[in-house]
Amino acid sequence: MIDLRRLLALAAVALLALNTGTAVASPAKTKPAAAAPAAPPPPPPFEPLPPPKIYLFRGAMGPFFSTGMDRLEEKLTQAGFSANVYEFTICRWIGERAISSYKETPAPIVLIGHSMGGLCSIVISEMAAKENVPISLVITIDPAHATGDVPLNVERFINIYLSDSVLGGGNVVAVPGYRGHYASYDLKENARVSHINIEKSDDIHRQIVDMVTQLPRIPPQTQGDAVPLRYLVPANTLVELWDSGVRLPVRRGDTMESIAAANRVPLWSLAQSNSLPENATLTPGQSIIVPRHLTPPDPTAAMATPPPGRR
Repeated sequence: MIDLRRLLALAAVALLALNTGTAVASPAKTKPAAAAPAAPPPPPPFEPLPPPKIYLFRGAMGPFFSTGMDRLEEKLTQAGFSANVYEFTICRWIGERAISSYKETPAPIVLIGHSMGGLCSIVISEMAAKENVPISLVITIDPAHATGDVPLNVERFINIYLSDSVLGGGNVVAVPGYRGHYASYDLKENARVSHINIEKSDDIHRQIVDMVTQLPRIPPQTQGDAVPLRYLVPANTLVELWDSGVRLPVRRGDTMESIAAANRVPLWSLAQSNSLPENATLTPGQSIIVPRHLTPPDPTAAMATPPPGRR
């Protein structure tokens, strides 16, 4: 006779063994992996702009005293650019033509002027601002004192001048709220530079041609990252036409001299940019303004002094 209690115990043991085997055979459930956040789409590739159209302007009695503008026009033309030199007396007429040409076929506008021609370059920039036309680059060379402020539509501005000049000496500033690239160079301490030869420097011409060549290929930079530069250039010192300044953090062990060497800029420029002595002690995390070029600098620096015998 079958013992009922024994039969029930055997059934319980078999059921327990079956449940244990099932548990071993079935892997533990894992939580689904969290989906990785989608990477932002890459920015569209920068398309180079068309070659710039360059307008150069002589000062008063330009055919006699602003012949450097003609030489610069020749060099720009030889480099393959559309460049023409004009008298400042037809400033507004040329400005209207430049604006009309841009509206028909947009291309970067470059304005370069000596003396009253520098004043003209700002006048045309103001005309273009009223028409919502951007100006890619303005370079004024010892502009007249009456030269106006740089308007907001100018993307890059460079002033090379002599603050003690009677014929020029325009210390041009930008309007409030200007966010473009700005650099100002006062060469009054260089005794070999005068109002009637400052625009004839072959070295400055070379740098301008380099800037214009690179201009269409420079991607737009974030607004607000450009720091204005203003320099009193030491006597007989090499002049580099920096585009603007940029703020860099000081790292442990950095010195004024090491930062200048790392960025290939003269120590005096770093000192002036930051209103610090050349041997100033720096603190890690401190912000330092460093001058930068529109493009990487040429290993050969440029001098502001024109070649002997060329006046």
